[in-house]
Amino acid sequence: MIRRSREIVCVLLAAMMATAQQAPPAAQAPAGTVKFQANTQLVVETVTVKDKNGKPIEGLTAKDFTVTEDGVQQTIAFCEYQKLEEEAAPMTPTAAPAPAPAAPPTQPVVAAVTNHQITPERPGDIRYRDKRLMAMYFDMSAMPVPDQIRAETAALKFIKSQMTPADLMAILSFNGAAVQVLQDFTDKRDDLEKVISKLFIGDGQGLDELASDESAADSGGAFGEDDSEFNLFNTDRQLSALQTAVKMLGTLNEKKVLVYFASGLRLNGIDNQAQFQATTNAAIRANVSFYAVDARGLVAQAPMGDATRGSQGGVAMYSGASMNAMSNNFQKSQDTLYALAADTGGKALLDNNDLSQGVVMAQKAITSYYIIGYYSANAAMDGRFRRIKITLADATAKLDYRQGYYAGKQFNKFTSVDKERQLIDALMLGDPITELTIAMEVNYFQLNSAEYFVPVTVKIPGSELALARKGGAEHTLIDFIGEVKDEYNTTVANVRDKVDIKLTGETAAQLAKQPIQYDTGFTLLPGTYSLKFLARDDETGRIGTYLNKFVVPNLNKEQKRIPISSVVLSGQRMEMRDAVYTAGKDKTPTVNPLIQDGQKLVPSVTRVFSRSRDMYVYLQAYERGATATQPLVAFVTFYRGQTKAFETQPLPVTDGLDMKSKAVPLRFSLALNKLQPGKYNCQVTVVDTTGQKAAFWQAPVMLVP
Repeated sequence: MIRRSREIVCVLLAAMMATAQQAPPAAQAPAGTVKFQANTQLVVETVTVKDKNGKPIEGLTAKDFTVTEDGVQQTIAFCEYQKLEEEAAPMTPTAAPAPAPAAPPTQPVVAAVTNHQITPERPGDIRYRDKRLMAMYFDMSAMPVPDQIRAETAALKFIKSQMTPADLMAILSFNGAAVQVLQDFTDKRDDLEKVISKLFIGDGQGLDELASDESAADSGGAFGEDDSEFNLFNTDRQLSALQTAVKMLGTLNEKKVLVYFASGLRLNGIDNQAQFQATTNAAIRANVSFYAVDARGLVAQAPMGDATRGSQGGVAMYSGASMNAMSNNFQKSQDTLYALAADTGGKALLDNNDLSQGVVMAQKAITSYYIIGYYSANAAMDGRFRRIKITLADATAKLDYRQGYYAGKQFNKFTSVDKERQLIDALMLGDPITELTIAMEVNYFQLNSAEYFVPVTVKIPGSELALARKGGAEHTLIDFIGEVKDEYNTTVANVRDKVDIKLTGETAAQLAKQPIQYDTGFTLLPGTYSLKFLARDDETGRIGTYLNKFVVPNLNKEQKRIPISSVVLSGQRMEMRDAVYTAGKDKTPTVNPLIQDGQKLVPSVTRVFSRSRDMYVYLQAYERGATATQPLVAFVTFYRGQTKAFETQPLPVTDGLDMKSKAVPLRFSLALNKLQPGKYNCQVTVVDTTGQKAAFWQAPVMLVP
């Protein structure tokens, strides 16, 4: 194969040289006007070829196939046969380990925490050759605990007794927040069993659908908000998560099946149709077939519902309308599973208690097949559907393949729906996106005995917008999305905003010097949180994400030291009206302690300071139970290694106590021109001379000329 490719290349080069010698010399293009542009799209099709008896036909080559796209014949670039074994591998009995001799005690080994992902194919990689690629996807967001247990049991049954040597399995899950790859494709049963056994039962986010018709439970309230909008959001989120999983699998050329364990999925009118269509289109484009498994199994519904829900109320419970609505809702939830499977070439397992049969159906669906690839003659990135037709000279052969695909689409042709879907996909990805550089700082300040204000500062280098400016855009929008989750992975706060930035005039000149800054804040209780922030340049489509885990301590429990807030280091104060790159600058955040007398203290984020400018230090100390300010003394010290390089004079604080939060503000303004450039450790010390307590805070900083 390699020798033949070299011969073809040599012939092409010889032909090109001969053509160049015969052609007249062309006029030389003016300097600076030469433009090289290449846009090719590789299309990969998996084709199952069987004879009239249903047996696979082997030994075919690219010359035997004819491929057309929208009626235009295509040149086949490669054709490869994948031969798969059909019989299940016998279980290998595990021998009892022999007793090992006593070994001296060793230090405990800490296992590395690995963030799994679907490994893409590399040129020459044969790990997926003659293999059946199957992914189990557990939608934990809306599955009740009994259904989660049934799905886990079915998965373990298949892995232990029905998996064949040709099977490679991957395991993914969705818990309402993000799609996680728990295990990449592997044939190691032990690894798969461990991952399945560690699935956290009860990991749902309470996103199960709430009925808003005659089948709804009577809560006893006089008025209740309609749940239809809540259901619409949940269904969109579940479908978007499926779309994200499909894109992960789309990095592989082989045929793939995704076994979708869920407790039904009901579309709410036409509102979810756009996301449903986007999910099925993504599956077709990625060559993925859905095999939906209803984890509820065979359900026998009681006329008025079971003990897991309240009874209905009103006339409907006597007329039969309530039971009819309940039955219709159940049927609709199965219809969506069936449509997902049918529209992508798969099947759905409904009303069956042996859920492992759904995995077996997916397994049997992938028999030996051909992988055919070609570079489309249509290079337009218009997002339109392109119909494919593959034929053989033998008219008796039966071919099964994808009938078409949706072409890619450039960002400048995205609709508003496409742009919104791009943000949702990026927010659900477990891995970060680094097309746009983001830096972020999170602080906390106590508001009262229970709540804390958490200001968040996000900075993007102004140079990141150079691409949009070179494209001739006069302005661009930066989309910001932030989502705060607690330790149980439940969303407790979020933000959605935009910043409109001019790319011309004085503002454009500032981009090279000033970062784009976004400020927001949340009111939280003490606890452990994670904040995922996303920014997108709306002109070029470049995205950046940043994930930060932080802790809001319960300062009321601090007994040994002086309770203090976060320490903010800043190199800049600005008037609120001059905060060019601060979103929401016209709003007045009354609880933000970084805003005083119309001026805002801008956190450094990177903690890199210029010696030519002053450094500002701000923090709060808390005096619980005090009715007047208890005297405090504070000072700032710079260390270089173990050597003290600089220390401020002690700052006595005798007033400023806020009676609600019991906070005493501490402010410093430091001249850095006497320090040499380099790395330092900045330490802030607060001392209570009467209570014999102290508090210390330290962080590395960098000084530049």
